[in-house]
Amino acid sequence: IATISFYMLVAIKVHAVIQECILDKINRYLQLSKPEQSKFNESGQLALFYLFSFIWGASILNAEEFTMNLTSFWKDYPFSRMLFQEKFFYICQIAYWLHALPELYFQEVQKEDIPRQLCYICLYITHISGAYILNLQHLGLILVVPHYLVEFIFHALRLFYFPDENMQKGFIIWALLFIMVRLLTLTVSVLTFGFGLARAENPGFSIADGNFNIFPVRIGCLSAVCSTQAWMMWRFVNFQLKKWREHVKDQIPEKKPANPKKKRTKKEPGKRQWYFSNAINNFLDLTPGKKKRKSI
Repeated sequence: IATISFYMLVAIKVHAVIQECILDKINRYLQLSKPEQSKFNESGQLALFYLFSFIWGASILNAEEFTMNLTSFWKDYPFSRMLFQEKFFYICQIAYWLHALPELYFQEVQKEDIPRQLCYICLYITHISGAYILNLQHLGLILVVPHYLVEFIFHALRLFYFPDENMQKGFIIWALLFIMVRLLTLTVSVLTFGFGLARAENPGFSIADGNFNIFPVRIGCLSAVCSTQAWMMWRFVNFQLKKWREHVKDQIPEKKPANPKKKRTKKEPGKRQWYFSNAINNFLDLTPGKKKRKSI
């Protein structure tokens, strides 16, 4: 707890340096509105964090070769020993997401954005802390690394979208990767909690030994992961439907208002036509040397 508190203060300082030295200068150059500045600052901070965390987590997975053997997620559970890099990774992750709570006040985030940011911050703290406390660090790494890659792509595209709104093609690639990562997360979670740890269940539940492999804990973890993925997919589908409706609405041309005046028929000439014809008849009647025309 003391180590996490220390690195939380370090994260606050690093956050302030990035904001003052990089993001504020870009904001002054782009001259964005206040809502756009808030979203730009959020994406700028998160893009750097996701990129750094993805590279760090991928290097740990490569060194430990967790991805080469799926049984490593549940084999020899509980994992009582943890490498320094792996433990330090989890400590920094928890510290960063805890520091994001006071940053909502320091960054003067708009009130309408606070519930959204508070929601995903709490989800990160819950899932990463749960994987660390329950000795599921191998599973947590394999799930968080591809997720961070997709989130980095999204926020990087978002940064390029603010100065140029035509930069939208990259979001198609992000959407495909988003769906693939959700399916990967569900598949690995079901294999680990539903099959792997269930077969290696140890009835000796012990908090001191870090053994949490019992049925209620497995069901709780699997339910938390599945419900979070379902919630993310629900938000994703609603967002895509909203954008699709806006696109269709922009493509439909506006109808011109109908002319309330009725079209004149040949039997009912207008006033101008009647006046012009009478003027010609009067001219012919008054012309010298011409016989008087009979009125028609």
